[in-house]
Amino acid sequence: MLKEFKNFIMTGNVIELSVAVILAGAVGAVISGFTNNIMMPIVGHFSGGMDFSSFKIILSPAVLDANGAIVTAENAILYGHWINAVINLIIVGFILFLIIRSYRAMERKKEAAPAAPAPAPGPTEIDLLKEIRDALKK
Repeated sequence: MLKEFKNFIMTGNVIELSVAVILAGAVGAVISGFTNNIMMPIVGHFSGGMDFSSFKIILSPAVLDANGAIVTAENAILYGHWINAVINLIIVGFILFLIIRSYRAMERKKEAAPAAPAPAPGPTEIDLLKEIRDALKK
């Protein structure tokens, strides 16, 4: 059973899948950083300086004691984080669209590229035999 498991794990498909998952995590971090640090400030600028992550609906406010320490935390619906996640999804989808689109264009170029011309066919056996016959007649 251990040998069978080792053979399963060491197949190319499983290794390629694990590399893809790790790479996807790294790409996800890069895209999240791009969204949070570059795109959201731009969106906030054009929307009048709003920071979507601070949008919330307070269901019950925080309860503070006499010293100002929090006794009971605020209970709120943080819909601004959801808006950020939706914008992140749209950006990721658009980037994946561009990648797939360029990949398909490359594939079409490969298919459309003419194949290398076949070498000119040499004389067939029959042609050679005819030449020999004609040479013997002379």
